[in-house]
Amino acid sequence: MLRISFVVASMTLLVPALAYGAAQSLEERRAQLQRLLADEWEYTLRTQPELATHVGDDRYNDRLSDFSDKAIADDLQHTRQVLRRFQAIDVIGFPEQEVLNRELMVRQLSETLKFAQFKDWEMPATQFGGVHLGYASLPFDTPFRNVKDYESYRARLQQIPRVLEQATAHMRQGLRDHLMPPKYLLEKVAGQAQGIADSPLDKSPFTDPLRKFPDTISEPERTRLRESIESVVKSEVVPAYAKFAKFVREEYAPHGRVEPGVWALPDGELRYKVAVEHQTTSKLTPEQIHQLGLKSVAQIEADMLKIAKAQGFKDLKSFNAHIRQDPALHAKSGQQLLELYTQYRDEMYKKLPELFGRLPKNKLDVVPMESFRSADGVPADYSIGAGDGSRPGRINVNEYAPEKRLLLNVEAIAYHEGVPGHHLQFSIAQELTDLPPFRKYDLDVNAYTEGWAFYSERLGKELGFYSDPYSEYGRLENEMWRAVRWVVDTGVHSKHWSRQKMVEFFHEHTAMDDQNIETEVDRYIAWPAQALSYKMGQMKIMELRGKAHRELGEKFDLRKFHDAVLDQGPLPLDILETKINDWIVATQQAAPTQQPAPTK
Repeated sequence: MLRISFVVASMTLLVPALAYGAAQSLEERRAQLQRLLADEWEYTLRTQPELATHVGDDRYNDRLSDFSDKAIADDLQHTRQVLRRFQAIDVIGFPEQEVLNRELMVRQLSETLKFAQFKDWEMPATQFGGVHLGYASLPFDTPFRNVKDYESYRARLQQIPRVLEQATAHMRQGLRDHLMPPKYLLEKVAGQAQGIADSPLDKSPFTDPLRKFPDTISEPERTRLRESIESVVKSEVVPAYAKFAKFVREEYAPHGRVEPGVWALPDGELRYKVAVEHQTTSKLTPEQIHQLGLKSVAQIEADMLKIAKAQGFKDLKSFNAHIRQDPALHAKSGQQLLELYTQYRDEMYKKLPELFGRLPKNKLDVVPMESFRSADGVPADYSIGAGDGSRPGRINVNEYAPEKRLLLNVEAIAYHEGVPGHHLQFSIAQELTDLPPFRKYDLDVNAYTEGWAFYSERLGKELGFYSDPYSEYGRLENEMWRAVRWVVDTGVHSKHWSRQKMVEFFHEHTAMDDQNIETEVDRYIAWPAQALSYKMGQMKIMELRGKAHRELGEKFDLRKFHDAVLDQGPLPLDILETKINDWIVATQQAAPTQQPAPTK
């Protein structure tokens, strides 16, 4: 899973309508679109300074986003105005990619306005991706190369009390509007925030940049920066987090909703429908996805049963019980987990040329997950590197309670989060030179990004990995994990399942232990429909690959197919299908190559 550090609200800076004037010629209309795209990207960076830092733009490293009511209202007004400007552009005669740029921008702006009706900013704190966790992660996505970087970081720390106050104000309004997360999840939020506040100064996430300075910073400057930043953390950041934790614990969490499903919120059914459409980029209903999930669970169980019987077990229930109880199949330490993820990363890197013509330039690190979020975190997740390559991508390995972490699915997760999964896909997208920045850095298409990463798990098998039967069973466990998501996510949010029923379904169909199951179901409750995106995207990519192989025959080249899937950045699944269909036709019409390529 790709980690999203925080959701930012935006201030407005309206661009005068006259700047875009009525254009007549094709050249003028194309120039108009380019100007509007460039201006909107500048607006995005200016109003979302954390995103600017994330993509490697340092101009706003001393700022944090504005979450005030006025900023949100202004941003929505800006969105309405700029959407009208994009819609008004006549794209007849435009090159295909420019037409697509406009279409994707219109989709994104329209979805922003569609989601605004639900006022999600009034629920900014969850145990999985709340504002309190996002800003505690900020030091790990910020460059620290010189004195200016540290001074900009200090300026940001001084703004954290304001950010948390703004979040608190929205949460109070959410309480009045009956927009409340589940009570038991909010109790976790209070504990997380308090834990961050209680961290000793030398172990606080906010002082992490002080533990290793660049060689270019002199000792006197290090002393000055250390004292200055520690003072801000101690006197401003820590009290703000403690105040936020107290508010959640004493005023907010006691009023949290009792039902886990989003259906219990105002407009809950519509809220979930819109979320499903966004996360899957499809028109499938929750009921249709639920039934697909049940069918998929049955199909995967048939494959898993073959391995169980080969290992001497009569059924999946007894084999899964053996897996849960065998200490040899669980990690002995966090270091062991780190070493395994590193090993699988290194082995896969050597094989990438067999699968891809284009390879990523940015590096991939394997690091421990931040301790303040690991207790409620997934086994591992991915943090995107900087677009300019100055910050590597990261697989964040969860070392919390390692004895409860199964080893058999580590290999599949390593391919999913690293290469050929998230790191390869996001890095290639960032390195494309012919796409506007919003398509490389800011297009939210989980069905594509998570679908690609899930598809990537299978590529290891095609390369001869998963040689151990338990690793292959772990890969199938990951397949089952994603199929179960279809069932339990739609179950809780559409069919009014209880949390316990979700847990029981996981136990019935997987070998996952209680710790991981509870983390999973709580994640789905906190983030409705996101869990549906993985398998939806994987199935579409597999479907398109099968079609390409059938129709191209000897002309099919797996490397070129993968490059075609990746060479335009994230795409909604319907647009990806059109793109690959066009690629198939173009390949059919191309002159035959002298050397046939691999046809896996």
